[in-house]
Amino acid sequence: MRAAQAVIRSALTRNKLFAVALVPAFLLRVDAELGYRWQSWFNDSWDYMDTAVTLRLDPTRTAGYSLYLWVLKPFHSLALVTVSQHLMGLLVAVMIYALARHRFGAPEWLAVVLTLPVLYDGFEIQLEHLIMSDTLFLFLVMAAVTLLLWSPLRPASGLTWLRCAGAGLLIGLSAIVRATGLPLLPLFGLYVLIALWPRRRGPGWRTLLASAAAFAVAGVAPLLGYASIYDLQHGQFTTSESTGIFLYSRVMTFADCSRLSLPPDLLSLCTTVPPDKRPVAQAYIWTSASPLDRFPAPKFSPLPDKLAEEFAIKAIEGQPLAYARAVLDDTWRAFDWPRTVFPNAETYDEYLFGYHSVPVAPGHAADGYPSSAQAYLDGANPATSVVDPFAQLIRVYQRYVFLPGTVFGLILLAGLFGMALGWRRGGGAAMLPWATSLVLIAAPAATAEFDYRYVTTAVPFACLALAIAFGSETAGRRWLARLLARGATPVTPVRGDPSHRTALAPASPPGLARGLPGGGPGGGTVDASHDQRDLAPDAP
Repeated sequence: MRAAQAVIRSALTRNKLFAVALVPAFLLRVDAELGYRWQSWFNDSWDYMDTAVTLRLDPTRTAGYSLYLWVLKPFHSLALVTVSQHLMGLLVAVMIYALARHRFGAPEWLAVVLTLPVLYDGFEIQLEHLIMSDTLFLFLVMAAVTLLLWSPLRPASGLTWLRCAGAGLLIGLSAIVRATGLPLLPLFGLYVLIALWPRRRGPGWRTLLASAAAFAVAGVAPLLGYASIYDLQHGQFTTSESTGIFLYSRVMTFADCSRLSLPPDLLSLCTTVPPDKRPVAQAYIWTSASPLDRFPAPKFSPLPDKLAEEFAIKAIEGQPLAYARAVLDDTWRAFDWPRTVFPNAETYDEYLFGYHSVPVAPGHAADGYPSSAQAYLDGANPATSVVDPFAQLIRVYQRYVFLPGTVFGLILLAGLFGMALGWRRGGGAAMLPWATSLVLIAAPAATAEFDYRYVTTAVPFACLALAIAFGSETAGRRWLARLLARGATPVTPVRGDPSHRTALAPASPPGLARGLPGGGPGGGTVDASHDQRDLAPDAP
């Protein structure tokens, strides 16, 4: 016990600034728990609860998060779920700081500043408090990044394959928690290949092959296991039956059937509404505006999904520029300065700490209870208790304290600039979190539609990439040191002073020109895209 106390005391002493930043962030999360007891609900939450209670996998979305809820179900406590998610958010900040400071030698002030969007963004805290998959997804992916980057991947190390297997397993698990994790598998696999590629003949090739195989096997294993269970339950070896439907909603914002060569069985998916008068993409899934409503229920089943996917592919092939424009527009929305009401007011409001509990959606009865949420709680009331003054404090806080999208864009640009200075090394280790951040906002825009919660989970990786790009012994760090040194006032020696024989160069700020201690090397829809809403107004 004394040894553990000594280790903790030493860690706090060496990282005082970060420890100071952690305390208020922790208290904000305590306030959220006390103000909104003991969870907040989103419209997707009820589907996750259904699977957690029945263990019947959802055709609409991958339900790895529901399996997490199922593991915690014996405690019949949603407080345990949200407290664990708040702790995950804090641990994500710890991982960013630890990598930036003690692995890559970033200045302490920079490492701390780049954890602030995770620690203090009001929307991040609210997302952690929702019964939703995003915080678990963020934690798994950041853990995979940390595992790969904690020390250099060395061909000579006998444990390299084990680290790669661990990272692959974490990314594979993230892909069954949220489908956005699927494109991260090839991205992380490419990083493993590049990092371990042998520079000369020798045993490095064996390490490369073993590590790549370990990553691939461990990464695919959760997907294969999930698809096998889905096949037993639904008769389809897949992870969901919605991929084609979501892609269909993406292309329906621009698809012009008069310009497409469609077989007869796809013509029923066309609409006569001109593209400039169409609603947002998700309307073509959830509302009567969608031609998919012509199919008998259930909507998420093999035939509608197959036809919707074929239609979407035809639309992308026939109108590639229109598709690229739709993807770019939705990706660019992530960098807007104000948060606007998108995709509709109902969805937008569920990202705010509100004044009342979101009511349980109809049609979610389970195990003899009126709702699966009540079944999960063993009969307790699943409604959120809004308790002032705690609720009022976090509600007003979220109104004013969050990271604007434009600042997120500047963080990405600054990280890219730092990597460009080190282009001879391909941007270095910073490329992995930087590309992860970009994929997490571009993939949803390409396959479905923009959503603010996707931005919230992408920001931490951009922050980590920036810290690495300007870490110890990087080209970015040397450039920054020269820039600051150039602005320093040179000292002119007085003739006759013995020191005149020594050239006096302006001193670099501590820790910029050299490594730091502990641092290592190197419903109906509303098209309201321009409607700006006051965040969580202070009067009900």
